[in-house]
Amino acid sequence: MDIKQLRYFIAIAEEKNITAAASRLHMSQPPLSMQLKQLESELGVKLFDRSGKRMELTDKGEVLYKKALHLVNNLEEIKNEIQETEQGKKGVLALGINTLSLSGFSEVLQSFHKKYPSVSLKIVQNDSNYLAEMVKTRAIEMAFVRLPLEHHGLIYQHLMNEPFYFVTDKETSTISLEEVSQIPLIIPSTEGLGIYSTILEAFTKQNLQLNKMAECSDMNTLMDLVKGGIGATIVPKSVLDVYGDKQLCSIPICNTNMASSLGVIWLENHYVSTPAKKFIRLLKEL
Repeated sequence: MDIKQLRYFIAIAEEKNITAAASRLHMSQPPLSMQLKQLESELGVKLFDRSGKRMELTDKGEVLYKKALHLVNNLEEIKNEIQETEQGKKGVLALGINTLSLSGFSEVLQSFHKKYPSVSLKIVQNDSNYLAEMVKTRAIEMAFVRLPLEHHGLIYQHLMNEPFYFVTDKETSTISLEEVSQIPLIIPSTEGLGIYSTILEAFTKQNLQLNKMAECSDMNTLMDLVKGGIGATIVPKSVLDVYGDKQLCSIPICNTNMASSLGVIWLENHYVSTPAKKFIRLLKEL
């Protein structure tokens, strides 16, 4: 068993199809099938259950996939660390960004690309908890997330706090959290995740009941629902910057210090690439 076989195995596991994996690896199907057969023979186990053209990992295959992915990512990291040249002007930077996007993030990416055009960017968008797991498995190097977040084993560097706004399709001049508690809300997250927890905590501190009618992690859909009069919402300011609409009324909530903490995470006690360091520096400057 060698690293090449493990790369082949990972491709098959992720594509769930020999033909698709061969295409991804830029090779023909017969040699790839032979490599898999040799790997299963050497290990003396069945790695895949086959159902027509679809291939699913067996329990032993799942174990090998996790170990192989860890090993291959480690090897790539070692290679990148050793071969990194030109003070971070070359390489690959894999980033994660929270589903509730940072306003101006695309402008930061454009600025970074202009300054370091030879650095290839890989960008993943998902909720903060999922991104944290991706950092831990080294699928991405760092991620921009929102607290609260369990970040054991991760370095968290705070970037900024931003206030929450009440958003409705009705004209409103001022509103308190107590008044908001009487209005059906669409929460911009799902239960147990950062933004949801922050909103719930604010209501709990004032002994108020959260009048939740729906949850939605897609901001375009959420704003459309509010415009349609389905309910109101509470969102961080950056969400308004990205998804706000002139048809909607957005105002700060009186007598509450509800805020969202934005920061960047990376793996603790672990090598951070020069492109990653330069990206964080640029973000702070902008």
